[in-house]
Amino acid sequence: MIWRASVLTLFPAMFPGPLGTSLAGRAMERDLWSLESRDIRGFATDRHRTVDDTPFGGGAGMVMRPDIVDAALSGFDDGRPMIYLTPRGRPLTQPRVRALAAGPGVVLLCGRYEGVDERVIAARGLEEVSIGDYILSGGEPAALVLLDACVRLLPGVMGAAESADEESFAAGLLEYPHYTRPAIWQERAVPEVLLSGHHAAVAAWRRAEAERVTRERRPDLWAKYHSQSATGAVAPAPLAP
Repeated sequence: MIWRASVLTLFPAMFPGPLGTSLAGRAMERDLWSLESRDIRGFATDRHRTVDDTPFGGGAGMVMRPDIVDAALSGFDDGRPMIYLTPRGRPLTQPRVRALAAGPGVVLLCGRYEGVDERVIAARGLEEVSIGDYILSGGEPAALVLLDACVRLLPGVMGAAESADEESFAAGLLEYPHYTRPAIWQERAVPEVLLSGHHAAVAAWRRAEAERVTRERRPDLWAKYHSQSATGAVAPAPLAP
């Protein structure tokens, strides 16, 4: 069954955008996944195609109307997760990406202005997701990020499926450093262990480097990984050479 993505947006021309190129684009051409963009303005009922209004209680900005957004969401009760991309959502994680990629697809709602009326979020049971602690002009760039993260995990998209098992976050750690030819560049040499041909030593070096990088750059991830490893809740996955 093809993995289906539907995006509700005020700017349908932003899709597929970069998803129409590289791995995602080739996968779409091979019918490994599909993408539909639905223009929310098409569900407005006035001649100006108005989709927003001023917020109750006052304040700056405009809010997307619940009746318009609800109408745009109609017809998507097909079992796919319905996700609203918003800075206040739960952070998008690699485990969540894997779960989404393993399912039938996603329905993504891209907000604009000050966001979407809370009532339609509750009525539709939308899952609120954030891609980071910063503000974008709208949900479209976040939708592209989420889709790219999912599509690359679909069967047949990546040339070497095992490479996904060694990436950052796959085992609770950031990824180890990579090196290629030439062996010496600008007087900087590749670590000797990577030239040794000793697979066990290479695997141990990569594990140690992944732990070092995670400890230095993401103490939050390191604390979680260290805690789970100590309790045996999550067994560290081996890093293949």
